[in-house]
Amino acid sequence: MPSASCDSLLDDIEDIVSQEDLKPQDRHFSRKHVVPKVRKRNTQKYLQDENSPPSNSTIPGIQKIWMRTWGCSHNNSDGEYMAGQLAAYGYEITENASDADLWLLNSCTVKNPAEDHFRNSIKKAQEENKKIVLAGCVPQAQPRQDYLKGLSIIGVQQIDRVVEVVEETIKGHSVRLLGQKKNNGKRLGGAPLDLPKIRKNPLIEIISINTGCLNACTYCKTKHARGNLASYPIDELVDRAKQSFQEGVCEIWLTSEDTGAYGRDIGTNLPALLWKLVEVIPRGAMLRLGMTNPPYILEHLEEMAKILNHPRVYAFLHIPVQSASDSVLTEMRREYCVADFKRVVDFLKEKVPGITLATDIICGFPGETDQDFQETVKLVEEYKFPSLFINQFYPRPGTPAAKMAQIPAQVIGERQQVLVTEESFDSKFYVAHNRFYEQVLVPKDPTFMGKMIEVDIYESGKHFMKGQPVSDARVYTPSISKPLAKGEVSGLPEEFRNRLGNHPSSVSHTSAVGRDFASSRMALRLQNLRRDRALRVSVGLALLALLLAFFCQNL
Repeated sequence: MPSASCDSLLDDIEDIVSQEDLKPQDRHFSRKHVVPKVRKRNTQKYLQDENSPPSNSTIPGIQKIWMRTWGCSHNNSDGEYMAGQLAAYGYEITENASDADLWLLNSCTVKNPAEDHFRNSIKKAQEENKKIVLAGCVPQAQPRQDYLKGLSIIGVQQIDRVVEVVEETIKGHSVRLLGQKKNNGKRLGGAPLDLPKIRKNPLIEIISINTGCLNACTYCKTKHARGNLASYPIDELVDRAKQSFQEGVCEIWLTSEDTGAYGRDIGTNLPALLWKLVEVIPRGAMLRLGMTNPPYILEHLEEMAKILNHPRVYAFLHIPVQSASDSVLTEMRREYCVADFKRVVDFLKEKVPGITLATDIICGFPGETDQDFQETVKLVEEYKFPSLFINQFYPRPGTPAAKMAQIPAQVIGERQQVLVTEESFDSKFYVAHNRFYEQVLVPKDPTFMGKMIEVDIYESGKHFMKGQPVSDARVYTPSISKPLAKGEVSGLPEEFRNRLGNHPSSVSHTSAVGRDFASSRMALRLQNLRRDRALRVSVGLALLALLLAFFCQNL
């Protein structure tokens, strides 16, 4: 193959570069004379975007969470623990529900209204396209209810795993953790007490000393959720109290479904726990005991009186009686009689001077008679409890009491006069008020509107009563004249109102009516002007007469 002809021989590839060309090192040093063009950007926004992904991101740990808790102090403590864990993980706990990406709803199953609020909140969250996690006693007791389908649930003993459930829910998954905490087959009190917590009140620490109870009350739905008694060890409770005081807490609330039953499952008792706790309460701090049922405090009355007299323990105790009828208490399966309750109250009132005793009463329990109710009234009158919680009986699904013959919510034999003025929101009744301005719902009879009628009260609800009009009672018409129609303008001359009523809707008639109205207004104005002019003339003449009299008298 013939070789290519060249004028000079190239020994190396670098020989291609002539003597006048820049060497590589020369090109490198020449860069210092190049001024780069700076592209401006919002550094602050850049850093913010780098550190804070958008709130609608599916990356867990950056979303805003709104929490709502219903019910007892035990439930509130659970809510504080869940909020603390979520905040520690990076979620923002917000007070603004509309700004939140996820709603955590912590429910109560004691009464129907609490569950109704819970259900309505779920519906609202769904309407606003919020992610939802459910907690508390309602989903724990009945997780298969229709309105809970497809929603994530965190069980009452699984609150230490709330971050996992929220994470998966943010990703679009539905998670349900409803198991029980156990150690070697033995049920534990619940999640660990040393979890992060956000206290609603930084000065108050709520400590759940046990979960569940030993009773089987026929009306109680909470038992289905919290189960049988499971107590925390004394040393864990004392450690939690110490930690709380180190964080600035000055008041501790002990709570559970029944504090009096504490320790029976682990070989100890409530007084033993309380004496250990008072040892670590600093000066200036206080301890408050929670609710206890009568049976489990009877055998500790002496020790309990001593503890309630301690200077760092509130002289306060909540002891529910529910009814002063032994027959009703038997149907409730309360495991005590009225005499037991009185023994507890009498002893504590004697041994702890000035003690505040709170109690609960359920009205309208199935089978309760008027005599039963009167016995409860007598008990209240005898002891004059400074704190008294009265509740209407609600048949909770799945409880034995729900299957008993129910007592209708009635006020029998009471006759009242009511004034009918409105229509109910659901358009099923007319709304009237008695002389105490209590709301009474009456049938929608058009002849009743605007009238004073006499009714027999046959049913009562939380915010209303229902009345049946008395058949032979007289209907009173308070107003002499017929009331104006809805939307009709008041203050118009009768002639103009009649003409307005005769031409309801046509354009020409409306224009004519408008002109007539303008004319009427002009006539009224002229009439007023004449009246004002006559008044001024009269005043002027009176002043002139006074002046003449004055001058005549001085002549």
